[in-house]
Amino acid sequence: MAALFSTSWQSKVMNKKRPKHLALHLIKLPLPGLISILHRISGLLLFLSLPLLLWMLQLSLSSIETYTALRSVLSQPLFKLLLLGLLWAFLHHFCAGLRYLSIDMHWVRGLAQARNSSKVVLLVSLILTVMLGVKLW
Repeated sequence: MAALFSTSWQSKVMNKKRPKHLALHLIKLPLPGLISILHRISGLLLFLSLPLLLWMLQLSLSSIETYTALRSVLSQPLFKLLLLGLLWAFLHHFCAGLRYLSIDMHWVRGLAQARNSSKVVLLVSLILTVMLGVKLW
């Protein structure tokens, strides 16, 4: 009897119209989800750039010749743009990390606060990136 009930229940559930495939480009992701994905991407970007940043630190500290050579390379617009992207990754990762910490500490409660904190993270990270980028460019 239990087997009959479970199969009839399963057949009702399985007969619903379901999509054949998941079209990721058609899904409208809410802002907190986008912030979460950007947090992961920025963390990966920072992790992968660590060898480059450490190598640049070594070059800047080893001698005056390597420092001037590094400085001339970093004065090119392409490398400045790369460093600006790394600056954004750091600032976004930092701000989103503070957001997740506040959620874990139960300072952010409810969906409206989570959405507002997502907007704050996005705006603050972009504003800080622009401000520091203008200062450092």
